[in-house]
Amino acid sequence: MRNPAFILHALNPLLVPLVANQISDQVNWNIMDFIIMGILLIFSGYWTQRVIKKMKSKSKKVVFISLILLIFLLLWAELAVGIFNSPIAGS
Repeated sequence: MRNPAFILHALNPLLVPLVANQISDQVNWNIMDFIIMGILLIFSGYWTQRVIKKMKSKSKKVVFISLILLIFLLLWAELAVGIFNSPIAGS
């Protein structure tokens, strides 16, 4: 992670709930929601970047990036609504 701009690029999607939080009552994120999603985005972006740089085979890149995306989406869904009823489940 030599490029500090990487973190800013990874956190760009957080602007959507930040703006929505200000203009709508239907979005209710607190600071912990932003921190946790920021961590998820940074780690997902970091590992995706490593896969792109380190893997030579295009098919392996697709498999590993798809796996990273799947893990990100499952964690996001679990934290949001608790699809697996784990201890970290959201509302």
